[in-house]
Amino acid sequence: MPEDITIDIKSLDMDARGIGHLQNDDGSQGKVIFVEGALPGENVSFHSFRKKKKWEFATMTALHRESVSRIKPRCQFYGVCGGCAMQHLEPNAQVAVKQRVLEDNLWHISKIKPDLMLRPIFGPTWGYRYRARISVRNVPKKGGVLVGFHERKSPYVTDMTSCDILPANVSAMLLPLRGLISSLTVIEHVPQIELAVGENAQGNVTVMVLRIMAPLSREDEAKLKAFADEYEIQWWLQTGAPETAKPFYPAQSELYYSLPEFNVRMPFKPTDFTQVNHQINRVLVAKALRLLGALPDERIADLFCGLGNFTLPLATQVREVVGIDGSEALIARSRENASVNHLANKTTFYCRNLFDATTEDFIALGQFDRILIDPPRDGAAAVCSALVGLAEFNRSLMPKRIVYVSCSPSTLARDAGLLIQGGYRLSQAGVVNMFPHTAHVESIAVFDLIEAAA
Repeated sequence: MPEDITIDIKSLDMDARGIGHLQNDDGSQGKVIFVEGALPGENVSFHSFRKKKKWEFATMTALHRESVSRIKPRCQFYGVCGGCAMQHLEPNAQVAVKQRVLEDNLWHISKIKPDLMLRPIFGPTWGYRYRARISVRNVPKKGGVLVGFHERKSPYVTDMTSCDILPANVSAMLLPLRGLISSLTVIEHVPQIELAVGENAQGNVTVMVLRIMAPLSREDEAKLKAFADEYEIQWWLQTGAPETAKPFYPAQSELYYSLPEFNVRMPFKPTDFTQVNHQINRVLVAKALRLLGALPDERIADLFCGLGNFTLPLATQVREVVGIDGSEALIARSRENASVNHLANKTTFYCRNLFDATTEDFIALGQFDRILIDPPRDGAAAVCSALVGLAEFNRSLMPKRIVYVSCSPSTLARDAGLLIQGGYRLSQAGVVNMFPHTAHVESIAVFDLIEAAA
Protein backbone atom coordinates (compact mmCIF):
# COMPACT_ATOMS: atom_id res chain seq x y z
CA MET A 1 0.00 0.00 0.00
CA PRO A 2 1.64 3.32 -1.04
CA GLU A 3 2.37 5.57 1.92
CA ASP A 4 0.74 8.63 0.28
CA ILE A 5 -2.76 7.11 0.40
CA THR A 6 -4.90 8.86 2.98
CA ILE A 7 -8.29 8.03 4.44
CA ASP A 8 -10.93 9.85 6.44
CA ILE A 9 -11.70 8.33 9.83
CA LYS A 10 -15.41 8.02 10.52
CA SER A 11 -15.61 6.22 13.88
CA LEU A 12 -13.75 4.11 16.46
CA ASP A 13 -13.97 0.36 16.99
CA MET A 14 -14.15 -1.40 20.36
CA ASP A 15 -10.34 -1.30 20.65
CA ALA A 16 -10.22 2.49 20.06
CA ARG A 17 -8.86 2.14 16.52
CA GLY A 18 -10.00 4.63 13.93
CA ILE A 19 -12.21 3.18 11.21
CA GLY A 20 -11.94 4.37 7.61
CA HIS A 21 -12.48 2.93 4.13
CA LEU A 22 -10.49 2.89 0.95
CA GLN A 23 -12.26 3.85 -2.24
CA ASN A 24 -12.62 1.46 -5.13
CA ASP A 25 -11.74 2.56 -8.64
CA ASP A 26 -15.42 3.16 -9.38
CA GLY A 27 -15.73 5.47 -6.38
CA SER A 28 -17.58 2.98 -4.20
CA GLN A 29 -16.60 2.20 -0.62
CA GLY A 30 -13.81 -0.36 -0.44
CA LYS A 31 -11.80 -2.24 2.14
CA VAL A 32 -12.11 -1.12 5.78
CA ILE A 33 -8.92 0.08 7.47
CA PHE A 34 -8.52 0.06 11.26
CA VAL A 35 -5.92 2.69 12.16
CA GLU A 36 -4.33 2.79 15.61
CA GLY A 37 -4.03 6.30 17.00
CA ALA A 38 -6.52 7.90 14.59
CA LEU A 39 -9.71 9.64 15.72
CA PRO A 40 -13.09 10.30 14.06
CA GLY A 41 -13.01 13.36 11.82
CA GLU A 42 -9.32 13.03 11.05
CA ASN A 43 -7.57 12.48 7.71
CA VAL A 44 -4.49 10.29 8.07
CA SER A 45 -1.81 8.37 6.25
CA PHE A 46 -1.18 4.86 7.49
CA HIS A 47 1.01 1.80 7.33
CA SER A 48 -0.72 -1.60 7.36
CA PHE A 49 0.80 -4.35 9.48
CA ARG A 50 -1.89 -7.00 8.95
CA LYS A 51 -3.92 -7.49 5.80
CA LYS A 52 -6.98 -9.57 4.99
CA LYS A 53 -9.27 -9.62 1.98
CA LYS A 54 -11.85 -7.25 3.48
CA TRP A 55 -9.87 -5.33 6.10
CA GLU A 56 -6.46 -4.19 7.28
CA PHE A 57 -4.92 -3.24 10.64
CA ALA A 58 -2.66 -0.20 10.41
CA THR A 59 -0.76 2.40 12.37
CA MET A 60 -1.02 6.11 11.66
CA THR A 61 2.08 7.54 9.97
CA ALA A 62 0.91 11.11 9.40
CA LEU A 63 -1.95 13.28 10.60
CA HIS A 64 -3.23 15.66 7.93
CA ARG A 65 -6.47 16.90 9.54
CA GLU A 66 -6.75 16.84 13.31
CA SER A 67 -9.89 16.19 15.33
CA VAL A 68 -11.01 19.04 17.59
CA SER A 69 -11.27 16.40 20.34
CA ARG A 70 -7.61 15.35 20.13
CA ILE A 71 -5.60 16.26 23.23
CA LYS A 72 -2.07 15.64 24.47
CA PRO A 73 -1.97 12.43 26.54
CA ARG A 74 -1.29 13.12 30.19
CA CYS A 75 0.81 10.01 30.78
CA GLN A 76 4.40 9.96 29.49
CA PHE A 77 4.13 6.19 28.95
CA TYR A 78 0.98 6.38 26.84
CA GLY A 79 1.36 4.56 23.53
CA VAL A 80 3.74 2.02 25.01
CA CYS A 81 1.75 0.94 28.05
CA GLY A 82 -1.31 -1.17 27.29
CA GLY A 83 -3.31 0.11 30.27
CA CYS A 84 -4.98 2.94 28.32
CA ALA A 85 -6.10 3.32 24.72
CA MET A 86 -7.87 6.70 24.57
CA GLN A 87 -5.80 9.31 26.43
CA HIS A 88 -5.41 11.21 23.15
CA LEU A 89 -9.18 11.80 23.10
CA GLU A 90 -10.87 14.41 25.30
CA PRO A 91 -12.73 12.63 28.17
CA ASN A 92 -16.23 13.84 27.26
CA ALA A 93 -15.61 12.76 23.68
CA GLN A 94 -14.55 9.34 24.98
CA VAL A 95 -17.99 8.94 26.53
CA ALA A 96 -19.68 10.01 23.29
CA VAL A 97 -17.63 7.45 21.34
CA LYS A 98 -18.61 4.70 23.77
CA GLN A 99 -22.27 5.61 23.40
CA ARG A 100 -21.86 5.36 19.64
CA VAL A 101 -20.25 1.92 20.06
CA LEU A 102 -23.25 0.78 22.11
CA GLU A 103 -25.76 2.13 19.60
CA ASP A 104 -23.87 0.64 16.65
CA ASN A 105 -23.72 -2.80 18.27
CA LEU A 106 -27.43 -2.78 19.08
CA TRP A 107 -28.27 -1.82 15.51
CA HIS A 108 -25.78 -3.88 13.51
CA ILE A 109 -26.16 -7.08 15.56
CA SER A 110 -29.88 -7.06 16.35
CA LYS A 111 -31.39 -4.10 14.42
CA ILE A 112 -32.57 -2.51 17.68
CA LYS A 113 -32.79 1.09 18.80
CA PRO A 114 -33.75 1.91 22.38
CA ASP A 115 -36.82 4.08 22.92
CA LEU A 116 -34.66 6.38 25.04
CA MET A 117 -30.90 6.83 25.33
CA LEU A 118 -30.01 7.41 28.96
CA ARG A 119 -27.68 10.17 30.02
CA PRO A 120 -24.17 8.64 30.35
CA ILE A 121 -22.82 7.84 33.81
CA PHE A 122 -19.30 9.17 34.26
CA GLY A 123 -17.10 10.67 36.95
CA PRO A 124 -13.41 11.16 37.85
CA THR A 125 -11.08 10.29 35.00
CA TRP A 126 -7.82 9.93 36.98
CA GLY A 127 -6.85 7.94 40.05
CA TYR A 128 -9.97 5.81 39.73
CA ARG A 129 -8.53 2.31 39.39
CA TYR A 130 -8.99 0.72 42.82
CA ARG A 131 -8.31 -2.79 41.53
CA ALA A 132 -5.50 -3.79 39.21
CA ARG A 133 -3.16 -6.64 38.38
CA ILE A 134 0.36 -5.27 38.13
CA SER A 135 3.00 -7.41 36.46
CA VAL A 136 6.52 -7.86 37.82
CA ARG A 137 9.56 -8.93 35.79
CA ASN A 138 13.28 -8.90 36.41
CA VAL A 139 14.80 -7.55 33.19
CA PRO A 140 18.55 -6.99 33.64
CA LYS A 141 18.83 -5.45 30.14
CA LYS A 142 16.49 -2.66 31.30
CA GLY A 143 18.21 -2.12 34.62
CA GLY A 144 16.48 -4.69 36.81
CA VAL A 145 12.95 -5.17 38.06
CA LEU A 146 10.01 -3.62 36.19
CA VAL A 147 6.63 -3.13 37.90
CA GLY A 148 3.64 -2.07 35.80
CA PHE A 149 1.11 -2.99 33.14
CA HIS A 150 1.98 -4.95 30.02
CA GLU A 151 3.06 -3.07 26.94
CA ARG A 152 0.40 -2.64 24.27
CA LYS A 153 -0.07 -5.92 22.35
CA SER A 154 2.99 -7.39 24.04
CA PRO A 155 3.87 -9.76 26.90
CA TYR A 156 6.60 -7.37 28.05
CA VAL A 157 6.17 -5.19 31.12
CA THR A 158 6.14 -1.45 30.54
CA ASP A 159 9.15 0.41 31.91
CA MET A 160 6.93 2.86 33.83
CA THR A 161 7.59 4.93 36.93
CA SER A 162 4.10 6.33 37.51
CA CYS A 163 0.48 5.72 36.48
CA ASP A 164 -2.22 8.39 36.60
CA ILE A 165 -5.20 6.01 36.51
CA LEU A 166 -4.01 4.35 39.74
CA PRO A 167 -4.56 6.08 43.11
CA ALA A 168 -1.82 8.66 43.73
CA ASN A 169 -0.26 6.74 46.63
CA VAL A 170 0.00 3.60 44.48
CA SER A 171 1.46 5.48 41.53
CA ALA A 172 4.11 6.95 43.83
CA MET A 173 4.97 3.42 45.00
CA LEU A 174 5.91 1.97 41.61
CA LEU A 175 9.57 2.96 41.81
CA PRO A 176 9.97 1.95 45.49
CA LEU A 177 8.34 -1.38 44.65
CA ARG A 178 11.03 -1.97 42.04
CA GLY A 179 13.70 -1.46 44.68
CA LEU A 180 11.90 -3.70 47.16
CA ILE A 181 11.43 -6.62 44.75
CA SER A 182 15.03 -6.23 43.55
CA SER A 183 16.26 -6.75 47.12
CA LEU A 184 14.29 -9.96 47.78
CA THR A 185 15.77 -13.43 47.53
CA VAL A 186 12.66 -14.44 45.52
CA ILE A 187 13.28 -11.78 42.87
CA GLU A 188 12.86 -14.35 40.07
CA HIS A 189 9.71 -15.81 41.61
CA VAL A 190 7.36 -12.81 41.86
CA PRO A 191 5.22 -12.61 38.68
CA GLN A 192 2.57 -10.11 39.82
CA ILE A 193 1.04 -7.92 42.48
CA GLU A 194 -2.72 -7.70 42.87
CA LEU A 195 -3.90 -4.26 44.01
CA ALA A 196 -7.12 -3.70 45.94
CA VAL A 197 -8.14 -0.44 47.59
CA GLY A 198 -11.02 -0.55 50.05
CA GLU A 199 -12.11 0.66 53.44
CA ASN A 200 -11.86 -0.51 57.03
CA ALA A 201 -12.80 0.98 60.38
CA GLN A 202 -9.88 3.42 60.19
CA GLY A 203 -10.60 4.69 56.67
CA ASN A 204 -9.17 3.83 53.25
CA VAL A 205 -6.75 0.92 53.05
CA THR A 206 -4.43 -0.19 50.25
CA VAL A 207 -3.83 -3.93 50.00
CA MET A 208 -1.16 -5.53 47.82
CA VAL A 209 -1.28 -9.26 47.19
CA LEU A 210 2.25 -10.47 46.41
CA ARG A 211 2.21 -13.54 44.18
CA ILE A 212 5.20 -15.66 45.21
CA MET A 213 6.37 -18.92 43.66
CA ALA A 214 9.04 -19.64 46.29
CA PRO A 215 9.25 -19.24 50.09
CA LEU A 216 10.29 -15.92 51.56
CA SER A 217 13.40 -15.73 53.71
CA ARG A 218 13.29 -14.06 57.12
CA GLU A 219 15.12 -11.11 55.60
CA ASP A 220 12.46 -10.90 52.86
CA GLU A 221 9.70 -10.87 55.46
CA ALA A 222 11.42 -8.09 57.38
CA LYS A 223 11.76 -5.98 54.24
CA LEU A 224 8.07 -6.43 53.36
CA LYS A 225 7.05 -5.38 56.87
CA ALA A 226 9.27 -2.31 56.77
CA PHE A 227 7.82 -1.34 53.35
CA ALA A 228 4.27 -1.77 54.67
CA ASP A 229 5.00 0.48 57.64
CA GLU A 230 6.64 3.17 55.49
CA TYR A 231 3.97 3.28 52.77
CA GLU A 232 0.95 2.41 54.94
CA ILE A 233 -0.18 -0.63 53.01
CA GLN A 234 -1.21 -4.18 53.89
CA TRP A 235 0.54 -7.19 52.39
CA TRP A 236 -1.15 -10.46 51.48
CA LEU A 237 0.78 -13.43 50.12
CA GLN A 238 -0.53 -15.70 47.35
CA THR A 239 1.29 -18.97 46.71
CA GLY A 240 -1.10 -20.54 44.19
CA ALA A 241 -4.65 -19.99 42.96
CA PRO A 242 -6.51 -16.88 44.21
CA GLU A 243 -8.02 -18.77 47.14
CA THR A 244 -4.50 -19.31 48.56
CA ALA A 245 -4.11 -15.57 49.23
CA LYS A 246 -3.68 -14.93 52.97
CA PRO A 247 -3.01 -11.80 55.07
CA PHE A 248 0.66 -11.33 55.96
CA TYR A 249 1.30 -7.93 57.54
CA PRO A 250 -0.03 -6.00 59.38
CA ALA A 251 -2.93 -7.79 61.08
CA GLN A 252 -5.82 -7.77 58.60
CA SER A 253 -9.03 -6.06 59.60
CA GLU A 254 -12.23 -6.26 57.56
CA LEU A 255 -11.90 -4.92 54.02
CA TYR A 256 -15.03 -3.57 52.39
CA TYR A 257 -16.48 -0.95 50.08
CA SER A 258 -19.52 1.13 50.94
CA LEU A 259 -22.84 1.79 49.27
CA PRO A 260 -23.87 4.63 51.61
CA GLU A 261 -27.14 5.43 49.86
CA PHE A 262 -28.41 2.04 51.04
CA ASN A 263 -26.47 1.83 54.32
CA VAL A 264 -24.74 -1.27 52.96
CA ARG A 265 -21.10 -2.29 53.20
CA MET A 266 -19.64 -5.04 51.02
CA PRO A 267 -16.86 -7.10 52.66
CA PHE A 268 -14.45 -8.52 50.08
CA LYS A 269 -11.06 -10.13 49.75
CA PRO A 270 -8.40 -8.40 47.64
CA THR A 271 -8.49 -11.25 45.10
CA ASP A 272 -12.30 -11.07 44.72
CA PHE A 273 -13.91 -9.65 41.61
CA THR A 274 -15.17 -6.18 42.46
CA GLN A 275 -15.67 -3.11 40.31
CA VAL A 276 -12.41 -1.20 39.79
CA ASN A 277 -14.12 2.19 40.10
CA HIS A 278 -15.91 2.44 43.45
CA GLN A 279 -17.27 5.94 42.84
CA ILE A 280 -18.91 5.00 39.55
CA ASN A 281 -20.12 1.72 41.02
CA ARG A 282 -22.10 3.61 43.68
CA VAL A 283 -23.78 5.68 40.97
CA LEU A 284 -24.39 2.59 38.83
CA VAL A 285 -26.03 0.63 41.66
CA ALA A 286 -28.34 3.51 42.53
CA LYS A 287 -29.21 4.07 38.86
CA ALA A 288 -29.88 0.37 38.20
CA LEU A 289 -32.22 0.14 41.17
CA ARG A 290 -34.11 3.25 40.13
CA LEU A 291 -34.51 1.86 36.62
CA LEU A 292 -35.64 -1.49 37.98
CA GLY A 293 -38.43 0.34 39.82
CA ALA A 294 -39.09 -2.50 42.28
CA LEU A 295 -41.98 -2.15 44.74
CA PRO A 296 -41.80 -3.09 48.45
CA ASP A 297 -43.95 -6.23 48.11
CA GLU A 298 -42.11 -7.63 45.06
CA ARG A 299 -39.80 -10.62 44.62
CA ILE A 300 -36.68 -9.83 42.60
CA ALA A 301 -33.91 -11.98 41.09
CA ASP A 302 -30.30 -10.81 40.84
CA LEU A 303 -28.53 -13.05 38.32
CA PHE A 304 -24.72 -13.34 38.37
CA CYS A 305 -25.01 -11.76 41.81
CA GLY A 306 -21.34 -12.02 42.81
CA LEU A 307 -20.76 -10.79 46.35
CA GLY A 308 -24.15 -9.04 46.41
CA ASN A 309 -23.31 -5.70 44.81
CA PHE A 310 -26.94 -5.32 43.66
CA THR A 311 -28.59 -7.99 45.82
CA LEU A 312 -28.03 -6.31 49.17
CA PRO A 313 -29.11 -2.77 48.18
CA LEU A 314 -32.20 -4.31 46.57
CA ALA A 315 -32.96 -6.21 49.77
CA THR A 316 -33.33 -2.90 51.62
CA GLN A 317 -36.24 -2.03 49.32
CA VAL A 318 -38.28 -5.17 48.53
CA ARG A 319 -39.84 -8.27 50.09
CA GLU A 320 -37.27 -10.78 48.83
CA VAL A 321 -34.21 -10.86 46.58
CA VAL A 322 -32.95 -14.14 45.14
CA GLY A 323 -29.26 -14.00 44.27
CA ILE A 324 -27.89 -16.61 41.86
CA ASP A 325 -24.32 -17.30 40.78
CA GLY A 326 -22.25 -20.27 39.67
CA SER A 327 -19.80 -20.79 42.55
CA GLU A 328 -20.64 -22.42 45.89
CA ALA A 329 -17.84 -20.46 47.55
CA LEU A 330 -19.12 -17.19 46.11
CA ILE A 331 -22.69 -17.92 47.20
CA ALA A 332 -21.41 -18.67 50.71
CA ARG A 333 -19.69 -15.28 50.73
CA SER A 334 -22.90 -13.62 49.54
CA ARG A 335 -24.80 -15.14 52.43
CA GLU A 336 -22.13 -13.88 54.85
CA ASN A 337 -22.40 -10.38 53.40
CA ALA A 338 -26.18 -10.47 53.77
CA SER A 339 -25.77 -11.41 57.45
CA VAL A 340 -23.22 -8.64 58.03
CA ASN A 341 -25.81 -6.16 56.74
CA HIS A 342 -28.70 -7.76 58.69
CA LEU A 343 -30.44 -8.72 55.44
CA ALA A 344 -30.40 -12.51 55.69
CA ASN A 345 -34.18 -12.59 56.19
CA LYS A 346 -34.70 -10.64 52.94
CA THR A 347 -32.33 -12.66 50.73
CA THR A 348 -32.10 -16.19 49.33
CA PHE A 349 -29.07 -17.45 47.43
CA TYR A 350 -28.71 -20.35 44.99
CA CYS A 351 -25.71 -21.81 43.20
CA ARG A 352 -26.64 -22.39 39.55
CA ASN A 353 -24.70 -22.48 36.27
CA LEU A 354 -26.54 -19.65 34.54
CA PHE A 355 -24.78 -20.37 31.25
CA ASP A 356 -26.88 -23.54 31.10
CA ALA A 357 -30.09 -21.99 32.43
CA THR A 358 -33.37 -23.41 31.12
CA THR A 359 -36.99 -22.35 31.22
CA GLU A 360 -37.63 -25.27 33.60
CA ASP A 361 -35.06 -23.79 36.02
CA PHE A 362 -36.99 -20.53 36.19
CA ILE A 363 -40.31 -22.32 36.57
CA ALA A 364 -38.84 -24.15 39.57
CA LEU A 365 -37.53 -20.91 41.09
CA GLY A 366 -41.00 -19.36 41.01
CA GLN A 367 -42.27 -16.03 39.78
CA PHE A 368 -40.07 -12.95 39.81
CA ASP A 369 -41.64 -9.54 39.37
CA ARG A 370 -38.41 -8.05 38.00
CA ILE A 371 -34.93 -9.33 37.25
CA LEU A 372 -31.50 -7.71 37.27
CA ILE A 373 -28.80 -9.37 35.14
CA ASP A 374 -25.10 -8.51 35.48
CA PRO A 375 -23.19 -11.14 33.49
CA PRO A 376 -19.50 -11.39 32.54
CA ARG A 377 -18.34 -10.61 29.02
CA ASP A 378 -19.88 -13.80 27.63
CA GLY A 379 -23.32 -12.36 28.32
CA ALA A 380 -26.51 -14.14 29.32
CA ALA A 381 -27.88 -15.81 26.20
CA ALA A 382 -29.11 -18.91 28.03
CA VAL A 383 -30.84 -16.81 30.68
CA CYS A 384 -32.58 -14.63 28.07
CA SER A 385 -33.71 -17.64 26.05
CA ALA A 386 -35.01 -19.31 29.22
CA LEU A 387 -36.94 -16.22 30.28
CA VAL A 388 -38.70 -15.76 26.95
CA GLY A 389 -39.44 -19.49 26.96
CA LEU A 390 -41.73 -18.89 29.94
CA ALA A 391 -44.31 -17.49 27.49
CA GLU A 392 -45.08 -20.99 26.22
CA PHE A 393 -45.60 -22.31 29.75
CA ASN A 394 -47.26 -19.43 31.56
CA ARG A 395 -46.80 -15.87 30.38
CA SER A 396 -47.62 -14.54 33.84
CA LEU A 397 -44.25 -15.93 35.03
CA MET A 398 -42.34 -13.58 32.73
CA PRO A 399 -40.78 -10.69 34.67
CA LYS A 400 -42.35 -7.40 33.66
CA ARG A 401 -39.01 -5.59 33.66
CA ILE A 402 -35.41 -6.67 33.16
CA VAL A 403 -32.43 -4.42 33.87
CA TYR A 404 -29.29 -5.71 32.17
CA VAL A 405 -25.87 -4.37 33.24
CA SER A 406 -23.31 -5.24 30.59
CA CYS A 407 -19.54 -5.14 30.17
CA SER A 408 -19.72 -6.12 26.49
CA PRO A 409 -21.91 -4.19 24.03
CA SER A 410 -21.77 -7.03 21.50
CA THR A 411 -23.15 -9.69 23.84
CA LEU A 412 -25.69 -7.20 25.19
CA ALA A 413 -26.86 -6.59 21.61
CA ARG A 414 -27.08 -10.32 20.94
CA ASP A 415 -29.07 -10.93 24.14
CA ALA A 416 -31.27 -7.89 23.45
CA GLY A 417 -32.25 -9.52 20.17
CA LEU A 418 -33.39 -12.63 22.05
CA LEU A 419 -35.48 -10.60 24.48
CA ILE A 420 -37.04 -8.48 21.74
CA GLN A 421 -38.05 -11.57 19.78
CA GLY A 422 -39.54 -12.99 22.97
CA GLY A 423 -41.91 -10.14 23.69
CA TYR A 424 -39.85 -7.41 25.35
CA ARG A 425 -38.99 -3.93 24.13
CA LEU A 426 -35.75 -2.08 24.76
CA SER A 427 -37.14 0.96 26.52
CA GLN A 428 -33.87 2.54 27.71
CA ALA A 429 -30.12 2.10 27.31
CA GLY A 430 -26.99 4.05 28.12
CA VAL A 431 -23.26 3.84 28.79
CA VAL A 432 -21.34 3.79 32.06
CA ASN A 433 -17.78 5.08 31.84
CA MET A 434 -16.37 2.68 34.42
CA PHE A 435 -12.92 2.65 32.77
CA PRO A 436 -11.93 6.15 31.52
CA HIS A 437 -9.16 6.29 28.88
CA THR A 438 -9.75 2.65 27.91
CA ALA A 439 -11.92 1.29 25.12
CA HIS A 440 -13.94 -0.78 27.61
CA VAL A 441 -17.67 -0.05 27.30
CA GLU A 442 -19.91 -0.73 30.30
CA SER A 443 -23.61 -0.16 29.71
CA ILE A 444 -27.07 -0.57 31.18
CA ALA A 445 -30.30 -1.47 29.41
CA VAL A 446 -33.96 -1.72 30.43
CA PHE A 447 -36.34 -4.23 28.85
CA ASP A 448 -40.10 -4.02 29.44
CA LEU A 449 -42.52 -6.83 28.75
CA ILE A 450 -45.05 -5.91 26.07
CA GLU A 451 -48.57 -6.59 27.22
CA ALA A 452 -50.17 -9.47 25.34
CA ALA A 453 -53.09 -8.61 23.11
CA ALA A 454 -56.48 -9.44 24.62
